[in-house]
Amino acid sequence: MNKLALALIAGLLSTCILSIAGAASAADNAIDPIEVASLSSSTQKVGWLQVLSGGKPMKSEKKIAAVSRAPIARELVAFTEDVAPGTIIIDNSERRLYHVLGSGLAMKYAVSVGREGFVWTGTEKVTRKTEWPTWTPPEDMRAREAKKGKILPVSMKGGLDNPLGSRAIYLGSTVYRIHGTNQPSSLGKAQSSGCIRMANEDVEHLYAQVTAGTTVIVRN
Repeated sequence: MNKLALALIAGLLSTCILSIAGAASAADNAIDPIEVASLSSSTQKVGWLQVLSGGKPMKSEKKIAAVSRAPIARELVAFTEDVAPGTIIIDNSERRLYHVLGSGLAMKYAVSVGREGFVWTGTEKVTRKTEWPTWTPPEDMRAREAKKGKILPVSMKGGLDNPLGSRAIYLGSTVYRIHGTNQPSSLGKAQSSGCIRMANEDVEHLYAQVTAGTTVIVRN
């Protein structure tokens, strides 16, 4: 009986040792779990401001406001002029842009228009639209600013510091655009070189509703 008991105990010990060894081997060969950051993780809280600033966090609320928010709120207004829905009307003297919605309504936005010597009028069609457009200052603008001691780049990629802002709507074959701005303080004034400036949040709102072929009327 003693020999039988010892044999049983030896067998049990051998089984336990093999089990422990097998578990250790499996742990060694297991693939490390991949840690996936949740959307609520602070590492995932990266907005377009950070992306466009090269991944550097934008700590200043003033900077965020300076490149995005409209100082003059857009508003839905009564509009009874006889033009087709979808038409854009820019009033230089009022410094406002009207996007005609039909049914006697239009969305009115504050804009900056051409300063003295750069005001223009006419009717054009939207030819294309671009998100975060590249800015290529015309040669005459670069020469003009150089005389003032300001050297403009030959080209600037889209981003927070780009004068064209977050969206651009191109008008016919002209050099003029309806575009965003990094100087929203100019809105409601005549300070541009002929282009129509809008706050970034406003130009994004308009951009989403405008298609190529849209009629744009610029008037005094």
